[in-house]
Amino acid sequence: QSSLTMCLLFLVGYSAVALNHVIDFKEKKQEIVKPISPSELFPSLPIVQGTSKRLKVLTRLTLVVSDPSHCNLLRSTSTNIRLYDIIAVFPKTEKLFHIACTTLDVDLVCINVTEKLPFYFRRPPVNMAIDRGIYFELLYTPAIKDSTMRRYTISNAISLMQICKGKVGESKLINSPLELRGPYDVANLGLLFGLSESEAKAAVSTNCRATILHGETRKSACGVVYTMKKLRKVEEEETLPACKKAKTQA
Repeated sequence: QSSLTMCLLFLVGYSAVALNHVIDFKEKKQEIVKPISPSELFPSLPIVQGTSKRLKVLTRLTLVVSDPSHCNLLRSTSTNIRLYDIIAVFPKTEKLFHIACTTLDVDLVCINVTEKLPFYFRRPPVNMAIDRGIYFELLYTPAIKDSTMRRYTISNAISLMQICKGKVGESKLINSPLELRGPYDVANLGLLFGLSESEAKAAVSTNCRATILHGETRKSACGVVYTMKKLRKVEEEETLPACKKAKTQA
């Protein structure tokens, strides 16, 4: 099933996927173990369509915290934590949401979308999280599974969108290949969540890339550099009107 899921991710248009390890501190004997190497699970990965690069497989750690003492582990310098490419935290209370946004060294803050939130999103902690380069994550699966959860998902998402300025990523914890949706379908769901068209596209593309880069900064001393190709001069000239092009050539 894992191999089938990887092939489907490649076919529907994804170029990267994260293997998620979830720890809920409510359960007993929870330990942060070393992430499983993707090469152990997938000896051969498909090549991303239209490129020469293979599908990128990352490791992710998601901590479900329901008590302030659970956050102490994230503040520690655990070597196992540092081995993960992405670290996400799922706060269950308003106080923990504030701590996650303002002090924890994480890449994502997950939002519960399956039930009515016990607190309101407040602008100060959200703005501080944005300033620190942290993004918010919404799971879109409940919106396509059940009508009741769909109402909660849309309601909670809209409440967050009114404050977070589009700094959100839409994702899916894949339990079955049948639940998988392509990036364009997910972007369309973003319109229901209160995102503009450009913000919805960013939620499944540039915001996800920014989260990965933020995770890389945790492993480096200062930060990372991301380069982009500059528009060629020929392409710039082709976009000029004929009259301006004639003046330029003259």
